[in-house]
Amino acid sequence: MKNTQDLSALLSRNCHAFAPVLDANLNAESVCTLDFSEKNQLLQNTDLQDTAAFNQAVEQMLRQHKATTGVGGYLEDRFIYRRSRHFDVQAESRNLHLGVDVWLPAGIAVFTPLDATIHSFADNDNFGDYGPTIILQHELEGVTFYTLYGHLNRASLQGLQEGKHFAKGAKIAEVGPYPENGHWPPHLHFQVIADMSGKHGDFPGVATNSERAKYEKLCPNPNLILQCRHLTALF
Repeated sequence: MKNTQDLSALLSRNCHAFAPVLDANLNAESVCTLDFSEKNQLLQNTDLQDTAAFNQAVEQMLRQHKATTGVGGYLEDRFIYRRSRHFDVQAESRNLHLGVDVWLPAGIAVFTPLDATIHSFADNDNFGDYGPTIILQHELEGVTFYTLYGHLNRASLQGLQEGKHFAKGAKIAEVGPYPENGHWPPHLHFQVIADMSGKHGDFPGVATNSERAKYEKLCPNPNLILQCRHLTALF
């Protein structure tokens, strides 16, 4: 599909067109990258089914980096989804993360990077799922694409309706606390999607490694919009 082939190039061409997605400076010295792969021994030794313990581990990682905000995760091969039956499949585990996570306190405001309409929204209320989720529809140079915001607070969904318009830079939501955010340490899951394929209020945020080529085209690097210098060197 044309969108999946051209979306990365389109976002790259328009790199100066985007408003900040969060009320936080993702280029500050207080931002660090966080590792959620199997190499992270702290997480290997943490009971990840205990969200409070998981949250303490994330806070410890931030302290170790003398940071207040953590970023990362795009196409990272993670083991942490084993904490949830929601990601169980018979043949191959879903470990490949398709968005960028920004780990920061609950209550931080979330904004739309471009003019947008609400495509869909839902409270994906399963352990380890997105929790409250908003999907926006955008148009840029005549191309339609979507951005997904997961792990919000429930208040963010109040008063929403499909088709509601938001101007570029408008507040759309807030980062949610656990357990209402899908039982995760507070963070925003931000994902770019070329084609919703008929889905509403939800879209895979984690894929199997064998699906990498497909999803790398369908869900290009969100840092093309976030413009976080701490992530630029990683991809």
